[in-house]
Amino acid sequence: MTAATRLAVDPAHIDAAARRVMGRCEELARITATPGSITRVYLSPEHARVNRLAAEWMRELGMTTRQDAVGNQVGRLAPAGAPDAPALLMGSHLDTVPDAGRFDGIVGVLMALEVVRLVRRIDDDGVASSPFPFALEVVAFSDEEGTRFGKALLGSSAVAGQWDASWWELTDADGVTLRDAFRDFGLDPGRIGEAAREPDHLVAYLEAHIEQGPELHRAGQALAAVSSIASARRFQLVVEGEARHAGGTPYDLRRDALLGASEAALAVERICRGEHHIVGTVGQLEAFPGAVNVVPGEAHLSLDLRGEFDTTRDDTWNAISAELDAIMGRRGLRWSAREVHSAPAVFCAPLLQDVVRAGIGGEAPTLFSRAGHDAMAIGAITDVGMLFLRNPDGISHHPDEAVAGGDVAVGIRALAEAVLHLGAEPR
Repeated sequence: MTAATRLAVDPAHIDAAARRVMGRCEELARITATPGSITRVYLSPEHARVNRLAAEWMRELGMTTRQDAVGNQVGRLAPAGAPDAPALLMGSHLDTVPDAGRFDGIVGVLMALEVVRLVRRIDDDGVASSPFPFALEVVAFSDEEGTRFGKALLGSSAVAGQWDASWWELTDADGVTLRDAFRDFGLDPGRIGEAAREPDHLVAYLEAHIEQGPELHRAGQALAAVSSIASARRFQLVVEGEARHAGGTPYDLRRDALLGASEAALAVERICRGEHHIVGTVGQLEAFPGAVNVVPGEAHLSLDLRGEFDTTRDDTWNAISAELDAIMGRRGLRWSAREVHSAPAVFCAPLLQDVVRAGIGGEAPTLFSRAGHDAMAIGAITDVGMLFLRNPDGISHHPDEAVAGGDVAVGIRALAEAVLHLGAEPR
């Protein structure tokens, strides 16, 4: 990595940038489908409102703006005289889970805008341009969470050219298909391919994000470079036993599917606790027929399995499977699994890890992300890098989600200096 000058900016400007980010997080929090909490889902009136607001903030910086074919909001600042230069993408997402916090995704979009404000060049006529041989683009992805249609990363998957035609038939809780929601929003399903970006038109993708875990908080550190984004597999499990009368069936005749599923959930915890950087979560558990006076004859449970490396994740699944065989065998039950999601680990490019660490300065920590991000999809078409901000107590996807304004300030500086380092690299 070549040397680059440090960001020559009055610290007061950085502080003002952080205050602006925090204030805009509050402003966006008021755009919600659920008064009293924060909920913004894909292709909703709230999605349209935040896109319009983000576009205003982009134009304020001299960027040209567009809403792409999948509903992402994009701002672009090209170098003077090179309107078609390849772009460094920065950003994150503006959609939320139900009853969300203020910062997950949102802070990354807003920090990217402040980086553009800090590094842009303004000529004597007041026209802004990128000071690098590449353009600066900020993207506010439209559907990272997958809240409405149950499929995450829709916005970034379209940009990566990985749209699956079967997704058009996905439905929301009201039975509205993704295809119909597209049309209602004013988008044309037939033009979805126009959202895809060509790899040779991109330099890289940088994303700032709250950690969504407690490691930085525990270490007393504000920032970290991200080494990789966890590989993931998700399963729907079914345990089959026999439904019988709760009062009349002695224990030696019971084939209780709920108890088998409960023991399976505990086995997931036990096995994953013994593995380095593996987390397994049973987030759903349902018994059938669900009557108070009937021994459950069937149980359904989910399994979310994540790991730093694909091989370790898969070895852990094999260990869980063997343990479920043993549990169900002892209890006279049967079990089956249907895999509903699989994503490989995505590794941040070494150069981008280097520039992020250089931007942070000192002995910058490096973490791997157990949570998924838009960078996972964008990694299919360009190199990706990520910066984590401290998330007190690791609380996320919850109204108590937090980030300190001081951490946002040092994060903005670090991200801007990472861009400067990247701009100094030979091309």
